[in-house]
Amino acid sequence: MAIASTSAYKVVLLGHTGVGKTSMALRFTQNEFLECQLSTIGAQCITKTVKLPDRNVNFAIWDTAGQERFHSLAPIYYRNAKAAIIVYDITQQETINIAKDWILEMKSQPNDIIIILVGNKSDLSEQREIKRKEAQKLADQYQILFLETSARTGEYIQELFFRIAELMPKNSNQETNEKKEIIPLSNKNTKIDKKSNCC
Repeated sequence: MAIASTSAYKVVLLGHTGVGKTSMALRFTQNEFLECQLSTIGAQCITKTVKLPDRNVNFAIWDTAGQERFHSLAPIYYRNAKAAIIVYDITQQETINIAKDWILEMKSQPNDIIIILVGNKSDLSEQREIKRKEAQKLADQYQILFLETSARTGEYIQELFFRIAELMPKNSNQETNEKKEIIPLSNKNTKIDKKSNCC
């Protein structure tokens, strides 16, 4: 039986403070959610391997601080990243404006990076300030992926990272200038098991 190959990729989480970046990383890597999560100082790295049918994908997930005073440090953490998850809070209008700034910053980078706009806290739909159509329009404008998630319940967290894994090139050591095909990422068309992982 052949041993599946393993490739390593850097993924960075970006967005305003309090949008749930750390909670998303914790939910994905440890399937846990903490009601009281301390703000990240600088950045922290968490690793996890995703097993695909044809290979294993090892993620180094960099969770960055969202406070403005740490913004100047961000290039240190997103340098050489293969994917950027830009997170906003669906209950806070200002967070999508900051997400747009991150999209523009990632688009200005010379390397070909997969960008995903993620609206977190979908479990708080009754407090929603940002309509899904608004975020989808922003994602379409910049030709990036879009998804809404809930770190609290775990909804679409695994789907998010598995889709990123599928989009990663099979050989992380090979550089390519070819544009990757962007596959629409939508809650409406995604078929997954919707069992709740709420704590």
